[in-house]
Amino acid sequence: MALPLVRLPQSWTSTADALAGRVILVTGAYGGLGAAVARAAARAGATVVITGRRKRQLEQLYDAMLSEGLSEPVIHPLDMEVATPRDYEALADGLERDFGRLDGIVHAAASFNGLTPLAVHKPDDWLRAMHVNVSAPFALTQACMPLLTLSEDSAVVLVLDDPALMQRAHWGAYGVSKAALERLVEILHQETEQTPLRAHALLPAPMRTTLRRAAYFGEDTTLQPLPDATASAAVYLLSAQGTVARGAALDLRSQA
Repeated sequence: MALPLVRLPQSWTSTADALAGRVILVTGAYGGLGAAVARAAARAGATVVITGRRKRQLEQLYDAMLSEGLSEPVIHPLDMEVATPRDYEALADGLERDFGRLDGIVHAAASFNGLTPLAVHKPDDWLRAMHVNVSAPFALTQACMPLLTLSEDSAVVLVLDDPALMQRAHWGAYGVSKAALERLVEILHQETEQTPLRAHALLPAPMRTTLRRAAYFGEDTTLQPLPDATASAAVYLLSAQGTVARGAALDLRSQA
């Protein structure tokens, strides 16, 4: 990896005010990691805006969060596959109108259609993965940058995957897109390191998600931990304490 690797401080524990007063946008919010991040950010005191293409699943997450006693999230349906720059600008304008601020984005949306050799990789699947995983996060971040830079301290968190695996055969567009995201974090950091906006990469350990079940179909995914620890690490990056990790990849993989 080109990005420096940093570790989560052993003393880090999310508190009820770690994100107090902050507005946090989570993409892919009803997915395994996205839903965990939405819950963790709400527990840390943030106002959470949840996005995804399926309104019904966003509503189910909304109901679940309320039933768990969490603060009310804000639903904003957004299909990253077909959204246009104007759609992203409308989202940013809505955030400015409703809250007057945006303090963080966690890009948890991902497109993965299984392990596929390049020789038979469907071009449509390739283009979809590259768009959802790279181009859409760029466009959304760009649209929100004016609002993010108005904050005294803001963060954009992009989720990577294990580079030792992503460079192997059959990972196709998903593997290439994760390498591209690393470059996106590095460039964004260099262009914003003198501003209040921080760029972060998050490198999770194996976790129990639908994407992992699709990639490791011979594995008993239930033996993997839920995404809660990764979500807590995302809160760390979104919080003021995460400043020391700007421009780096927060590595949650085992050190064994």
